[in-house]
Amino acid sequence: MSGRIVVVGLGPGSPDQMTPEARAALIEASDFFGYAPYLDRLELAPGQTRHASDNREELSRAGAALDMAASGRSVAVVSGGDAGIFAMAAAVCEAIEAGPLAWREIEFRVVPGVTAMLAVAARTGAPLGHDFCAMSLSDNLKPWELIEARLRAAAGAGFVLAFYNPVSRARPWQLGRAFEILREILAPATPVIFGRAAGRPDERMTVTTLGEARSDQADMATCVIVGSAETRVVAREGRPPLVYSPRSAGRQAR
Repeated sequence: MSGRIVVVGLGPGSPDQMTPEARAALIEASDFFGYAPYLDRLELAPGQTRHASDNREELSRAGAALDMAASGRSVAVVSGGDAGIFAMAAAVCEAIEAGPLAWREIEFRVVPGVTAMLAVAARTGAPLGHDFCAMSLSDNLKPWELIEARLRAAAGAGFVLAFYNPVSRARPWQLGRAFEILREILAPATPVIFGRAAGRPDERMTVTTLGEARSDQADMATCVIVGSAETRVVAREGRPPLVYSPRSAGRQAR
């Protein structure tokens, strides 16, 4: 008997930012797999079971979830934000590709969610209003040399940059190095947003410049957005500034 597996993006943390489709998928599931802090957001009904694991155990979590789905259960694998952006949807697909043929017969679905960069952008204006790219600064699954090459290419091409996983206890230096690289390409006045815990009670939004940005302004709950040469900051007396990237562009970052 084959069950089904759904990978669900829970949004950035506020219950208001979870989609109706995600709520419906959670109601239908019998078993929940995920990183413990994400599972803690859920209110499980009687008969629903959680299976928590560490944040670095994505592939083993995906395999355990697929095994349970193959036994006939209705399984939900949860991620914060959007499950398809640096999260569990890719891990489950990777596990299906490498695993037994039976896993390919399981009904599989991904439910999107509001990802961190969208929540931060909405809080501060429209910094992603033109072309942008998202990057993880974690070198757990790719070499740092590749990250540096992508930073230089994206900044040189004039993209707004959204950084996920900017720092951790094991990686306290990488965001600072990323800023050093960007200062070689972009002007010191380029806007930088530190968006921490968007939508949650401890939310904090800080707008600064590339020349003044510091790595200690971020933690793992922070999404960092670095503007392009076109990104603008609109001052508003008595209100937070608006940061936006115009819909048109005509000059390269310098």
